[in-house]
Parts: sequence; C-alpha cells; structure tokens
Amino acid sequence: MATDPFAVVAEPQRRRILEQLRGGHATVGELVDRLALPQPTVSKHLKVLRDSGFVTCEVAAQKRVYRLAPGPFEQLDSWLLPYLRLWNHHLDALGHHLARKDATS
Repeated sequence: MATDPFAVVAEPQRRRILEQLRGGHATVGELVDRLALPQPTVSKHLKVLRDSGFVTCEVAAQKRVYRLAPGPFEQLDSWLLPYLRLWNHHLDALGHHLARKDATS
C-alpha cells in the first residue's frame, strides 16, 4: 500500500523534522534537541517519514542518522508542476499588464 505523500507532510511536526533535515543529516537526539520535542514523538514521526520514503536511516555506531530522500519530494513536485505553470502564466500576464500601464502613464 503506497503512502500519500501529502498525508505524510500534512502533519506539522513531520514538516518541522523535514525542515531540519533540509540542512543536512541528523540523529534522533539532535532532532530532539533542535525541535524541543520528546524523543518518543520524534521517533514516531521519523518512522512514518522513513516508511513513506521521505527519509533514510543509517546506523552509525549506536546512533541512527537520518537524511532526506528525494523520491516523495519528486512526487510532490510532479503534482505541483501544472499549478506552478498556471501561476507563472498568470504572473507573466500581470507583469505585461503592469508594464503596459506604466508605459502609458
């Protein structure tokens, strides 16, 4: 059963974890400190992120090191692309309109 990437990132604490990992890898303890959340809460959300493919986990000595994984982000990007094109088209049209208005002023 595939996990809906939008459902995964809908949860605010998971987005906070992803934002932290955007800057590079981190251990559970580092995330607990940075986010000021209880360790069980961070671990619970990391499990969801790992199971859905948003993060990878590597064991280094007695620590688990988490990193972002591109797959689900590419899915989100693919879904958003048509909407971005639509907005870019509208913003380009607005820019042309404003440029014409300035030229006639």
